[in-house]
Amino acid sequence: MADHAVPNLPSRDLDATVAFYAGFGFEVGYRDEGWLILDRRGLRLEFFHFPELVPETSSFMCSVRVDDVDELYGEISAAGVTTRPIGFPRLVPVRMQSWGQRAGFLVDIDGTQLHLIENGA
Repeated sequence: MADHAVPNLPSRDLDATVAFYAGFGFEVGYRDEGWLILDRRGLRLEFFHFPELVPETSSFMCSVRVDDVDELYGEISAAGVTTRPIGFPRLVPVRMQSWGQRAGFLVDIDGTQLHLIENGA
């Protein structure tokens, strides 16, 4: 296995986290009472149970880099996550960013921001 890093993100309710991410293809790879690992086509997100989290003040975030950001964005949208300027969950549309890559954003049910970034050529 190649060296890699995996984000550790908060979850107020692991069952709700499983249900939310399952809507766009993530499956449980591991779970116990305080830890959850979700996998989707080579992507891995790990969650720790944090019932005291206040989503409105959360500053948790990570980057998710994929070959086809439009496909992932479309699957999240098809799962019922809407584009809106505030609140959560929500999507921010994919567009060319100032740093030179196409990216959109997902804010999940716990207020965590996932940067959905298209892999560069």
